[in-house]
Amino acid sequence: MPQIVWLSEVQSSALQIVIVVGLGLVLPMVVNRFDNRHRLALSLVGIALALRYVWWRATETLAPAGLTLDCLMSWSFFAIEIGALASSISAAILMSRIRERSPEADAHAEWWAPGPAPKVAVLIATYNEDREVLERSIVGAMALDWPDVEVLVLDDGRRDWLGAFCTLHGARHVTRPDNKGAKAGNINHALDLLAGEGPPDFFAVLDADFVPHRNFLRRSLALFHDPATGIVQTPQHFFNPDPIQNNLRLEESYPDEQRFFFDHMQPCRDAWGIAICCGTSSVARWQAVAELGGFPTESVTEDFMLSLALRERGWETHYLQEPLTEGLAPEGLKEYITQRARWCLGLMQIARGRLGPFAPSGLGFRDRWSVCDSVLYWTTTFTFRLAAFVYPLFYWYFGVIVVDANVPDVLSYFGVYFAWTIVSFNLLAPGMLLPLLKDVSQNLGAVEVSRAAFGGLLRPHGRPFSVTAKGGDRSRRIVQWRLMAPFLVLLVLTVAGLAIGIVFDEFARTDAGEGKAVILFWTIYNLIVVSLVILACIELPRREIHVADRPEPAIFRAGSEPPRRVWISSLTGSTAQIRGRHYEAGMQGVIRIPRVGDIDATVIAGRGEWAELLLSPEAEMREALLRRFYTEGAAPGIGRIDLATVLGDLARRIAPHRHE
Repeated sequence: MPQIVWLSEVQSSALQIVIVVGLGLVLPMVVNRFDNRHRLALSLVGIALALRYVWWRATETLAPAGLTLDCLMSWSFFAIEIGALASSISAAILMSRIRERSPEADAHAEWWAPGPAPKVAVLIATYNEDREVLERSIVGAMALDWPDVEVLVLDDGRRDWLGAFCTLHGARHVTRPDNKGAKAGNINHALDLLAGEGPPDFFAVLDADFVPHRNFLRRSLALFHDPATGIVQTPQHFFNPDPIQNNLRLEESYPDEQRFFFDHMQPCRDAWGIAICCGTSSVARWQAVAELGGFPTESVTEDFMLSLALRERGWETHYLQEPLTEGLAPEGLKEYITQRARWCLGLMQIARGRLGPFAPSGLGFRDRWSVCDSVLYWTTTFTFRLAAFVYPLFYWYFGVIVVDANVPDVLSYFGVYFAWTIVSFNLLAPGMLLPLLKDVSQNLGAVEVSRAAFGGLLRPHGRPFSVTAKGGDRSRRIVQWRLMAPFLVLLVLTVAGLAIGIVFDEFARTDAGEGKAVILFWTIYNLIVVSLVILACIELPRREIHVADRPEPAIFRAGSEPPRRVWISSLTGSTAQIRGRHYEAGMQGVIRIPRVGDIDATVIAGRGEWAELLLSPEAEMREALLRRFYTEGAAPGIGRIDLATVLGDLARRIAPHRHE
């Protein structure tokens, strides 16, 4: 009889999840994600289910108060979980609104007419990037479609070859005697220089690895029709896969880790009036920044702090969600984690500084909330990911019950909330959430980010500025043992604990009843995540690729043969793969590439109607190739998850073919 009752309760709870999943199939036909009323309704349901879950956790699942290990573990995990849920609720509130400014940019495309176009300076800050990286950025900046623009390369590396390269291409090479203030100091030095010469009306900031599209200034400047606009920020897109995409071979099926923030969260922040400057790919009004005396230097995330400092003076940051620049994502795991730890530290410096959420300043409630939301994200999300790995081990080794819950209740409270989160999230940000891979990406940097978060809160200053290395040789397989080590330890402890619990059940000294099924599922999920994290710590060789490439027609003339129409299936700065006719290795010829011109080429491999060509472009053609790759076209990369392809890519990564 008790078993029948239990099965009935499980069925009832599972039915609730089925209903949510059913809604997930129906709602896409009626929900308009650009209608803020629909967004608010979805967000409110999610918040209500989150609060329902919290009430259940607080009243039904915690160990009795007392000086026991059960109490300590149960309540401490609950506290960590509450922090993560608070961050999720804050994000849900943010996502209840959205604003798209492309129509506004269309309507005010030349607001300055009939007067002359505003004068613009483009600032490219650099320290130690390779020539190949800088060449793209400088050539792209010089190709901007704007009548009155000057490109300044701010070289904190003080390199003679870069000065000569800038002179050759018509850019201005700027150096300074020291590197005080890091990137913000470098930009401020250039602003002081421009101020003494007759300043521009606006200036754009680009990282050394970012290339502007030709229309970057024309589209961004349109939003400055509003005299209160201090900054216009545009999204950052990447023409190479990030380390997670590369190491798990998900380049063509899973978006880069920044896509959610730039494609969805920033437009939502903009709707609340709290969009933030992200440094590169932004344009600023000279007058607004001049009022501040330049970029703030109190934080290593000077861009976020700039938005706050301008807001304090009444200037607004607006966001234009159009693909107007593209650059290099961090190419290695160490660089990827270093970058995120630096962002985290910068936010902690802001929180502890004069523009912190509780500091006496001229910031309004929404701006203070903006900082609190960011601090919550960095301090709770990554800590919770680590805790979710560690706490189940206390049951398997010490018999400690962290979550005392039965299966029907877990399905009813957690399952329904989790299912609704996936449904609503994919309605508001389609194709952006795959929980398993989200956990992998957050766990990879969890140790370093958590250290930066709490270390930054306790000691916000006195830490060295860490530059994200870009470029260099990425052609070898590298195992990041130092990053992998804690996850290997967790894997061994989890497998051993699971074995102890299953084979030697007497070692699990406390009977958890149905809670054991919850712990078992939790543990198996952890094994899958930690295994993928370990796999992602193996850096695979990178292939030169421009991820926006699509097949296109070209003309190839080999030797004395007449010109033939072929299809380019892949194009890089030095190679092209073509289809449509058989060519033998060693044949020499000329390929005519659309919007580039004629380039000498040699066939280095041929099979059937497929051939690979080695390109030998002259300097002029090389620059034309760079402009063709990076300064025009749609956004590079993958914009949303392709679930079927993700599963296939992961399967091939886990069990690769021998030739891979």
